[in-house]
Amino acid sequence: MAFGDLIGRLFGRREEQPDRLVLPPVPTAAELLAELDRVEAMVADAAVPTPVESRVRRVTKVVRDAIPRLDRLAGGSEQAYVVMATATDYLPDAVGAYLRLPRDWANSRPVDAGRTSLMVLIDQLDLLARTMERVLDAVNRADAAALVAHGRFLAERFGTRAGGGQLRLGEGDDAAGGQGTAGGPGAPGNAGAPGGQGTAGAPGAPGTAGASGVPGAAGGPGAGETRLSPPDPRLGGGGPA
Repeated sequence: MAFGDLIGRLFGRREEQPDRLVLPPVPTAAELLAELDRVEAMVADAAVPTPVESRVRRVTKVVRDAIPRLDRLAGGSEQAYVVMATATDYLPDAVGAYLRLPRDWANSRPVDAGRTSLMVLIDQLDLLARTMERVLDAVNRADAAALVAHGRFLAERFGTRAGGGQLRLGEGDDAAGGQGTAGGPGAPGNAGAPGGQGTAGAPGAPGTAGASGVPGAAGGPGAGETRLSPPDPRLGGGGPA
């Protein structure tokens, strides 16, 4: 303990408390929307050039879409802070700085690398719009990831994966539908094919003739054939004895 502190305690001097950092309260959704309304009214009353008005409305639209979904982001995240700061500081400060300048001077006098104040404002508004669109896209992706995770949980829980929006019936219904194939008319068997019995019942074919031209034994005499007998020697035929 320092000597001065000891003297102070002896004579009842109170120790000075260090200043505590007091953070401003987090704006509510209603306050953020009110700030956006105020900026749009500033632009409408000042009759700014059309490129400025269209860009301001582009920024305010994206911020309005993001405000109801700030609960998807962590309270201390950078993305949530950027959304709130855009509505309360970044956008009002950019528009207000332009409106405080004489209109003709701001639209014609180069002030930064050949750019006029109007061009500087347009570049700032484009940057804010792109930033807000990235933040909103991140929020949408977080919701989409939650949807995918829930689908995987359901697939693991019930044992099947979703069929991409197709209605899947129970296995019993599928089995019942499969009976239509079995109930159709059966194809005829090989034994019952036409002509199968005709081969067995056809009349026997004539025997194959031998090499000498004599009718085969199995076939017998053919139709229209005449069997010749050898000449009788008693009749004195012309044949040899």
